[in-house]
Amino acid sequence: MEYKDYYKILGVSKNASQDEIKKAYRKLAVKYHPDKNPNDKETENRFKEINEAYEVLKDPEKRKKYDQLGANWKQYENAGFSGGQGSGFGGFDWSQFGGRPGGGRTYHFEGDMDDLFGETGSGFSDFFNMFFGGMGGTGSSAAQGFGRRSRRPTKGQDLQAEIELSVYEACHGTSRILNVDGQKLRINTKPGAYDGQELRIKGKGGKGSGGGPSGDIYLKIRVRPDPEYQIDGHDIIKEVPVDLYTAVLGGKIRVNTLSGVINVTVPKGTQPGKMLRLRGKGMPWHNQPGKYGDLLLRLKVSIPENLSAKEEKLFKELKELSQGRQ
Repeated sequence: MEYKDYYKILGVSKNASQDEIKKAYRKLAVKYHPDKNPNDKETENRFKEINEAYEVLKDPEKRKKYDQLGANWKQYENAGFSGGQGSGFGGFDWSQFGGRPGGGRTYHFEGDMDDLFGETGSGFSDFFNMFFGGMGGTGSSAAQGFGRRSRRPTKGQDLQAEIELSVYEACHGTSRILNVDGQKLRINTKPGAYDGQELRIKGKGGKGSGGGPSGDIYLKIRVRPDPEYQIDGHDIIKEVPVDLYTAVLGGKIRVNTLSGVINVTVPKGTQPGKMLRLRGKGMPWHNQPGKYGDLLLRLKVSIPENLSAKEEKLFKELKELSQGRQ
């Protein structure tokens, strides 16, 4: 039977923090999710392997037991444990590291023995079921020799998902339909969503066991780049064309924004690239009603082309007047 190196599967060191393990899992889960790799059996198996590794390493107690038992894997394997149904413990001398009463020191597992043996039929590997699924037999029969208590409720698996929003949807809020285990779940986002934001949807993940609660869904938001609007924190930057005459003489221009069309005053003598700041016209702050960033308008002065003879003559006269003032 193949030994499962859960640390290697997640690409982390044995000294990795819980946060590092969580981040590594989320990254791999997104990459190998079956929805992104349909009809790919190899990727599907990799996804299952990743979830199995995280199932153990995300729980400090299970991780501790995995490290303790995993360190003695070769010794355990060499003892001839077959792992088949009805094989019990295969004659393995647990007294070598205190696993069975009656020989050597007593090996103490903290908490309910169900944490060690768990449930069988989980769809995980034989290696997982050997250590966490009843040591080759059913959970109840394998644990009887250890004075098993009632099964401890176990929380369901957390799920990962991503949704992509337009800048407009991020600004005003929107809704999406997620397909979770064959059931449709409507997700509503609030105004002010931002790229990289992670939402936690409680109790909508995998089903728990033994009366335990369902897991959660961690939903990451991606805001699609927009050719018209650039998001800078809570501010919005928009490039606005201005004709030469309005830039020189000043005047009003109409500007399309995420909140509708507004009239903007352009000062006399406006230079190309000048930035106009409109307070409170930017992105709303998430979960802070009434608080907004600013709208920054970068003015792009348009130089007229294909001048008529009369227009060209007038520009020459303006040039002469300008040089005469110097």
